[in-house]
Amino acid sequence: MVVVDNRAEIRAFLTSRRAKISPKQAGLPAGGGVRRVPGLRREEVAVLAGVSTDWYVRLEKGHISGVSEDVLDAVARALRLTEAERTYLFDLARAAKPVGRAARRRRRAELPPSVQWMLDSITSAAALVRNGRMDLLATNSLGRALYAPLYDDERRPVNIARFHFLDPRAHDMYPDWDGAAHTIVALLRTDAGRNPYDKDLRDLIGELSTLSEEFRTLWAGHDVRLHSIGMKQFHHVDVGTLDLVFHSMELPTDDRSALDLTIYTAEPGSPTEDALKLLASWAATHEEQAETTDEPHR
Repeated sequence: MVVVDNRAEIRAFLTSRRAKISPKQAGLPAGGGVRRVPGLRREEVAVLAGVSTDWYVRLEKGHISGVSEDVLDAVARALRLTEAERTYLFDLARAAKPVGRAARRRRRAELPPSVQWMLDSITSAAALVRNGRMDLLATNSLGRALYAPLYDDERRPVNIARFHFLDPRAHDMYPDWDGAAHTIVALLRTDAGRNPYDKDLRDLIGELSTLSEEFRTLWAGHDVRLHSIGMKQFHHVDVGTLDLVFHSMELPTDDRSALDLTIYTAEPGSPTEDALKLLASWAATHEEQAETTDEPHR
């Protein structure tokens, strides 16, 4: 039987969420005396969740295996967890349960040709497929042009997180570098909860933690998130600033891999739409030149 020893992660996650809620926010009296730590006390969380203090203290120490979903729901409500945070807590509980066979390294998803056909059929928006590790697995022409600097790295698949934290050009590519960094780390943390046995993910987190102080600091925050819709700003060296709307959705696969399809679009009639059309033309020209170069001489 195999169990993930994630007690330290459970303890850090619950402690960090508890620290973010004041008694006033929870509808509790502040009480007398000076609080040594911010946020709620353990006994206050226990009262809100309807469990004993001893039981909650044991849970916060990482003893989560066997805890019922009803109790986890009660703790999630007491800590006012977001949907992403609640999902992460349940993922941690699931990982702590014994499994009947040794966990295997997550197999790299093999994308069927139809996925690339789908991406290539999208011509006025940038489209890409990535996994939870932020590996960029497939793009359409415009998507590759948008993420062109990442492909200077010889390693495949290229990785959005590695580029963001280890390549200085990321600060030019992302005008809101800090905001994008928070999102990337939160998405990696979310995937770590879903896939605690993934060696590639652990290796990536280890690499970034070793080489990037910014990553280490953000990783220690234990933030998680779901990423489905929003705005993102890019600066492209050839067409300037792009203010894009993105929609991300889960992409079904035969092997049930966790893949996301993301599509970036521009507001009709906006300067970004004009810039995106220019980028599409630029990408098409470069593709034609590459095809011509690759043709055998006759």
